[in-house]
Amino acid sequence: MPTIIPKPTTIKAAGVPPKLIEEFIGKVNSGTGAVSVAHMVSPKGWKEPGQAPDFDEYTLVLRGELRVESRHGTLLVPAGQAVAAHKGEWVRYSSPAEGGAEYISVCVPAFSPETVHRDPE
Repeated sequence: MPTIIPKPTTIKAAGVPPKLIEEFIGKVNSGTGAVSVAHMVSPKGWKEPGQAPDFDEYTLVLRGELRVESRHGTLLVPAGQAVAAHKGEWVRYSSPAEGGAEYISVCVPAFSPETVHRDPE
């Protein structure tokens, strides 16, 4: 039988100013290690340290614009578009535009602090 996920768990976010992370599916909220699905809202000016995670991350921007830096350049991902960051690839996310960004992040396997491999702040 399918399992309903009644509410997310709020996760402490890296970066400044603070952003909201609500994990619906993942290691914390549902005990799922294979995938994580989180709703995120980042304010204008938010940026986090770079990372080279042990998971693929798929991000669908719902509102605003997300900036994604890599060793190969910078992408601006507006609402209605998505971006895929691949396992082991260095990336840094930020939301410099007015209004920030709202997006859904899907990580395969699930996100964990031990496998994100963030740059020192």
